[in-house]
Amino acid sequence: MKPKEETYRSYRISAPKEFEAVFSHFYYAENKSEHTITKTLLPSFQTIMVFNFGARAFLVSKQKTKIEVDKCIVLGPIKSALEYSLPPDSIILVANFKADAFYRFFGKAFLSDHLPVHPDEAMEENCFTRLWFQLDNISATEEKVDHILNFGKPYLNQQNATSTLLANFRSDTMNSIKSIAEEARQSERNIQLIHKRHFGFSAKEVNRYHRFVKAIELIQQTDFSKEKVNWFEIIDQCGYYDQSQLIHDFKHFINLSPKNYLKFQQDICRAGE
Repeated sequence: MKPKEETYRSYRISAPKEFEAVFSHFYYAENKSEHTITKTLLPSFQTIMVFNFGARAFLVSKQKTKIEVDKCIVLGPIKSALEYSLPPDSIILVANFKADAFYRFFGKAFLSDHLPVHPDEAMEENCFTRLWFQLDNISATEEKVDHILNFGKPYLNQQNATSTLLANFRSDTMNSIKSIAEEARQSERNIQLIHKRHFGFSAKEVNRYHRFVKAIELIQQTDFSKEKVNWFEIIDQCGYYDQSQLIHDFKHFINLSPKNYLKFQQDICRAGE
């Protein structure tokens, strides 16, 4: 009996240490089945660059806007869940920009509404079409990643001093904008503008996202076979005002209510029993 042929393959590739502050990771996926495969891309507040090397993949936003991916496209920052579909014979390689890295390459983070942009339009030199053809001639995925990294080196600018403070700020209790404004001896408004311009989103937006991620992490710690989710404890630990604010965040980021998300998690756990 012949072994079952692998029809769908996907995996992550870590960024080398030299580029850890620039890319969180690269993601590869290919569909060799006879059917279109649809996945959900969860919010990450990262900007992504998608290279397509096969049949045209496409993405669908929460507003049902459909975007085709021909050779290369930039999206983000990804602030809410969206679906992506890989038809038969499609192959994608995705570079995930970290923090203000997109700004350091392109000079401005103008993709705050998931607007698709061809990278050639973001740089003075028309070079990304040439890069795609170079990548298309490389077979091994890891070698493709190395080629992207080497290609990008001349375009990567030094990180702004204030951006460095913002990217490295870690505190659950202190206000990042106020703290850094005091440290940098600048107005809070100026720090807010730098954050929005360099990262593509405001500090308020990302704080809301981190609060939501914390709620998700607390739900995933629950043993569904022995206990129920204590929603009031989650509301208290994550800093929500009330249950309606928690529900609003779930629908905003993943288009599901907490109840439906919980049912989905319980179904996954039962499937593994």
